[in-house]
Amino acid sequence: MDFPTANPPPYQQPPPSGFRVPLSTDAPLPSPEQLGRPVCLDADGHSPIYLGSAILANAVHPCKVAPHLRPPCRVPYGGGEHEHHGRYDLLPFDHATMEWVMTSHGQIPPGRRPVEGGYEEAGKLYHALALVNGVRVPGKTGHHLGACNVPFGGGEAVVRENYEILCWK
Repeated sequence: MDFPTANPPPYQQPPPSGFRVPLSTDAPLPSPEQLGRPVCLDADGHSPIYLGSAILANAVHPCKVAPHLRPPCRVPYGGGEHEHHGRYDLLPFDHATMEWVMTSHGQIPPGRRPVEGGYEEAGKLYHALALVNGVRVPGKTGHHLGACNVPFGGGEAVVRENYEILCWK
């Protein structure tokens, strides 16, 4: 969905977490056209990866959505890459209204408004993207994390410096 970038009226602005597509591991993924443009490719160099938010019992965590994996939703948590079963939301990346901004140590770049990806008891979580072994991987960041945590290779990679946070333009 494209929105004008020159201060649209409040009723046309996306919500802080963006326009989401509700999904479940019990149902098939939408078509590639409905998924939109992937934010990166997996380690194999050709499988698309999308942004998501996993709905947990007492939290919502930003995650990666990899249609070639079963289940496709993978959450970084507690040192591991966890398969998520159940409800999650897909966040289609909209180049017209969103952009990746470099940051480090869980900081929100000055003057920027990050796209909210979820929350946990310790605070808000935002969508982030880190480079791990030469592969761009979506995950989560937050001031309380002090880093970008991403699911990769069965574990949770923690990148403290020079990663990207998703912000509204």
